[in-house]
Amino acid sequence: MSKISEAFKDTKAFIPFITGGDPSLEITEQLLYAMEEAGADIIEIGIPFSDPIAEGPVIQAANERALAAGCTTDKLFKTVKKARKKVQVPMVFLTYLNPIYTYGKERFMERCRECGIQGVIVPDMPFEEKGELKEACKEYGIEIISLIAPTSNERITAIAKGAEGYIYCVSSLGVTGMREQISTDIKGMVDKVRQVTEVPCAVGFGISTPEQAQKMAAVSDGVVVGSRIVKIVEEYGKKAVPYVFLLHLSIPAIMQSKCNCIIFLHLCFSLLSLKLYFYLASLVQILLVPALCSLSFRLVFAHINALKSPFVQHL
Repeated sequence: MSKISEAFKDTKAFIPFITGGDPSLEITEQLLYAMEEAGADIIEIGIPFSDPIAEGPVIQAANERALAAGCTTDKLFKTVKKARKKVQVPMVFLTYLNPIYTYGKERFMERCRECGIQGVIVPDMPFEEKGELKEACKEYGIEIISLIAPTSNERITAIAKGAEGYIYCVSSLGVTGMREQISTDIKGMVDKVRQVTEVPCAVGFGISTPEQAQKMAAVSDGVVVGSRIVKIVEEYGKKAVPYVFLLHLSIPAIMQSKCNCIIFLHLCFSLLSLKLYFYLASLVQILLVPALCSLSFRLVFAHINALKSPFVQHL
């Protein structure tokens, strides 16, 4: 059993996604630490690309921000390699054929192994063309994560038979993005997969709330949450790490528990506490710092005046 498959053992795997380099490589590194600490079982990292055809507006914008901030494939490799010294859970790259071939497929997979990446997801590579990367991936021990969609129908069996790591079950037609409802028969898709393989199934595309995560986890082996996390990064920028951490605390807990109300209230309290913390920190910065500076000046002047006193001069 591979390290990726082991992440599904005895648990419903929670798989968060972030776009590498958004808003910066330094924040990406901190997010990797925070996501593992908060309960991620596998982490997906998107390599910024100018034409991410499977992505909706939220992740497309994240790709643009990362590229504008100077993120490159080489720089992301270095960041992941640095983070791998601490991060123990499996990490997977989501990318496209163009960046892989531009980099050189053998060289790309070798770098993946060097920095501790266990798998790759390539949305624009049809199942029938999997052989394009199969040998290079096998040589360097990188698993190709296969995707099945609601339109895969009779191809589901063939895809499942050749799958490794886990199977990415696309919950909705179209591109990634947050959805209010998921109407696809996910259970039917997963049942077809389980008829031919024991490779775990994780559901992604459109999962944005803990409730949706729980529903999808009930009929599969895990869930992928991407756009919701990327949206938090977009909203809070360099301050996003604690907010992403709190979201991660809520989703795995609800996936494994029926105490939705208690967990939801705990999350709301945590978010409220966090906002209060930032408010108080700002208040301290605005009010207390000048007061401390004033006090410091008073002490300095008092010290100077004391040195001028006849008693001190006599000593």
